Parts: sequence; structure tokens; C-alpha cells
Amino acid sequence: MIQRRFRQVDVFTTLPYQGNPVAVILDGDGLTTEQMQAISRWTNLSETTFVCTAADPSADYRLRIFCPASEMRFAGHPTIGSAHALLTSGFRPKQEGMLVQECGVGLVNLKTGPEGVSIALPKAYFKEVDEAARTAVEDAIGAPLLDTPVIVDLGVAWLTAQVASGEALRQLKPSMEAISAIARRVGANGLNLFGLDSDTPEVRSFAPHEGTPEDPVCGSGNGAVAYYLRQRRGAVDYQARQGRCVGRDGHIRIVHDGDTIWLGGQAVNCIEGYIVA
Repeated sequence: MIQRRFRQVDVFTTLPYQGNPVAVILDGDGLTTEQMQAISRWTNLSETTFVCTAADPSADYRLRIFCPASEMRFAGHPTIGSAHALLTSGFRPKQEGMLVQECGVGLVNLKTGPEGVSIALPKAYFKEVDEAARTAVEDAIGAPLLDTPVIVDLGVAWLTAQVASGEALRQLKPSMEAISAIARRVGANGLNLFGLDSDTPEVRSFAPHEGTPEDPVCGSGNGAVAYYLRQRRGAVDYQARQGRCVGRDGHIRIVHDGDTIWLGGQAVNCIEGYIVA
């Protein structure tokens, strides 16, 4: 058992105790997968990450990402929070203003600067679902959808759908049991809903069978919405919000650059210290 550097970072905010927290273990080398999963259950956050030495020489580091129930190939707010924790702990990237993260989906490029950290989102894959899935989602949330949902998979497979407005979204009181059932049936990690108020998306992301009933502010969920909207209305840059339904308030920046969608936000350290593992 050794002391390992630890940070808890709130992501998509400049204010402590807003946004979405991620636990970051900066010295992940030497821990087994079972130890990492146990630490993730112990932190009891939506995600816990472990910074390890990269296998690919072009990467700055390797990131392993865990939710309380399983390991994930990619996730947005843990990527931004881990990058912030690294940079504020004295880590020096190979290229100033850039980071290359190795993770389950391969290499992910990040930009860093005064506006925080931005991720070049992994390529998304779309999978259609049947009308029975739409009916099941509407029953689970107690409200109509504007279209048949679609699975948007960018390392996390979100069953994504639009409701009437951001206000309608905030009023929903969905059944976690029903969401788990429909997500398992269609092969998704969870249900990702959004509504537009004056063209500004508000998002809610539910993954109860992965151990996170409602993610306060979800990077991959907002990434799925960005791909969904680009497919339907073209490349439009915007700011999104998430978290007000769970006492948080996160702000997510979406910027298009050719075929690449950059998702970014600010972050702030809330806890710094050591864990023993």
C-alpha cells in the first residue's frame, strides 16, 4: 500500500460544488483493475479515473475510467477533469496547449487554454431503434418525444431523444427501473434526453444500470446531443446547460471545426491530497 496523489475536480464550472465531480488518482500505475473498481465504488461518484503511463509513445498519458459498476472506454467530464488535475499538479505535456489521451477508444486529442479544456470528440456511430423503444421511453418519462430516439455511440452508447423544451425536460420524473429495462433491451449505456429553449439545449442523462441514476453534467451525453443535432440541423456552435435538476449547474461549450466536434468547459479543484492503495 502506497500513497497516491488524489484530486476531486468539479467539471463544467468555475465554482466549487457545481458542475460534475470526478475523482482523479494521478498515480494509477501498479493498481489492478479490481483495485480500481473497488476505489470507484468507494468514491461513489459517477466516474473515477486513474492516470497511467501510456503504451502509445504519441500519447501524454493513459486514462482508465470507471463508473461504480464497470470500466468505460471513454467519458467526457472525466477526461476534462483529469486533464485539469494533471495540469494543475505540475504535469508538462509534450506540446504546449495540447494533450493526447490514450483510453479505451484509442487516442483522444485535447486543447487547453484560458477557456478550460476541450475534447475532440471520438467518432460517433448511430444505431436506429424501433417504435417500441420510443413508446417505452415515453412511458418511462411520462412525456412525448419529438422523434424516434436513436443510439449515439461515441465510446458511451446513449439512447438519445428530444422532448418539447428545456422546461419540459426539467419537469420530468422518470422511472429508473423502466429506463434500465429499455437501455438494456436496446444495448445502450443509458438514456440521454434534451430540450431546446431558444435554440439552447438543456440535457439530462440517466444511466441507472451503470450505477448512475442521473449524471449531474455529462460530457459524453452532451457529445451525443451535439452529433444528433449536427445530423439534423447542420454544424451550429452553442452553449448547453445541465445539472439544475440535481442542484448543480454545468455549462458545456460545443464548437465545430470541419468534421471535428470540440466539447469543452472549465474545471476547478475541490479536494487535493492522497489516498492509500
